Amino acid sequence: MASAGTQTKESENDNACFVQLCNPNIATLKEDVLYHFGLSTSTHDLPAMFGDVKFVCVGGSPSRMKAFIKYVAAELGLGRPGEDHPNICAGTDRYAMFKVGPVLSVSHGMGVPSIAIMLHELLKLLYHARCSGVTIIRIGTSGGIGLEPGSVVITRQAVDAQFRPEFEQMVLGRRVVRCTDLDARLVQELRACSADLRDFSTVVGNTMCTLDFYEGQGRLDGALCGYTERDKQAYLRAAHAAGVRNIEMESSVFAAMCSACGLRAAVVCVTLLDRLKGDQICSPHEVLAEYQQRPQRLVGHFIKKCLAGA
Repeated sequence: MASAGTQTKESENDNACFVQLCNPNIATLKEDVLYHFGLSTSTHDLPAMFGDVKFVCVGGSPSRMKAFIKYVAAELGLGRPGEDHPNICAGTDRYAMFKVGPVLSVSHGMGVPSIAIMLHELLKLLYHARCSGVTIIRIGTSGGIGLEPGSVVITRQAVDAQFRPEFEQMVLGRRVVRCTDLDARLVQELRACSADLRDFSTVVGNTMCTLDFYEGQGRLDGALCGYTERDKQAYLRAAHAAGVRNIEMESSVFAAMCSACGLRAAVVCVTLLDRLKGDQICSPHEVLAEYQQRPQRLVGHFIKKCLAGA
């Protein structure tokens, strides 16, 4: 039998694993309305609905995240073959959310503002549900730098457009900068899982997060452009020299918010093209569809491996 001291220590360790928020105001609310999810602490039993969640995967589109939950359900042997997984956020058209066993799959839309809104409410949901030991992973697509299309990048560090590992936001008219640290151990665990699969090239590198798909990423094919191919190449090569291997539009705020709340977090994205060789995505639909499954397969294998070792 464990001693009282041991039991106290175990209890403290358990409490330390619960999702934490960096906002004392939440504790004073009689009701917390997660407006963009169509959920509330007064109308939904969040601990009963989500208390067993251990893995959260987020990605841009609702269809991709529904496909992911179906894939995970099959991989983990949960539910019946072909079983439908209803959208928990069906009461709103902002985001979609699906759940099977300990896995939650949520869409976040495109760009920093959209994913930031989703993350505020997702982190509060996990807090209210009393979730503990949660790992959260963003899966998505990106533009590669010096990589073959279809390569998967596990993010070592999310950086801004000046290659700095930070996320800047204006709060009450003041510049607030947060670090964009990701869990180094989780990166290595995902890298080991990629070695298990061996089906596609996987690298670890920095991911540059921009505020725009066109000018912000140095594309020449947008409605506005005031620079040359030479300028673009110089910028992308400087990014590569700084360790950047892919570009997308969500990783910095994702890393900053998850780090601030003490969550183990990672970003796993497939590259759809090499930006050193062009700007437009011209691969056939079926090729792109297979590329987009690669992060799902890697993260699905990781989850299955974690649960098998639990």
